[in-house]
Amino acid sequence: MKRRSFCAAALGVAAAGVRAADGTVLGQVRQRLADAPVLKGTFEQRKSVKGFRNPLVSRGDFLVARDRGVVWATREPFASALIVTRDRLLSRQADGTVNTQVDASHEPGIRAVNEMLFALMSANLAVLSARFEVDGSLVGKEGWRLVLKPRDAALAQWVTRIELDGDRFVRKVRFAEAAGDSSEILLAGHTTAQALTPDDAARFD
Repeated sequence: MKRRSFCAAALGVAAAGVRAADGTVLGQVRQRLADAPVLKGTFEQRKSVKGFRNPLVSRGDFLVARDRGVVWATREPFASALIVTRDRLLSRQADGTVNTQVDASHEPGIRAVNEMLFALMSANLAVLSARFEVDGSLVGKEGWRLVLKPRDAALAQWVTRIELDGDRFVRKVRFAEAAGDSSEILLAGHTTAQALTPDDAARFD
């Protein structure tokens, strides 16, 4: 199982509201973020892997439902989907075949990543403060920038640093993996909703 790739994808769809070095900055960053039960958009990920000259590029879309989980659907260069919930991490091929399924109750590292992802998406400041050392600043009238360094040992096995840039939504995520690889993910086309459509709900099954 390519655990680091799964964790990278999970981190890539993060939206943030976290404890910055200054409590006032924290509150201001949180106020700038959109808060909705359902968030959708598109992504482009450029992953730099040790030993490869050119980055690996993938594109697709993501779906975040606060009460259900996250679907990270890659469309290019080949179709696949990563489904993350509070209790499991599931990798599925384009034909619906399950590639990998991990029960979070048996994998402390996966549980830590899942909990972090939900905390990011729901702006749960208490959870993030416990897992990360965070430095933050405001950028202009609408923007913000955050740097997260894990203090949680389970998370530190996968990622050493996360940088987030955004406004009402996260626009760019850069992260360095413990194995030495790194990624930059651009998020765009954000839309929000108060509830999942039947089709979107079915993506979690």
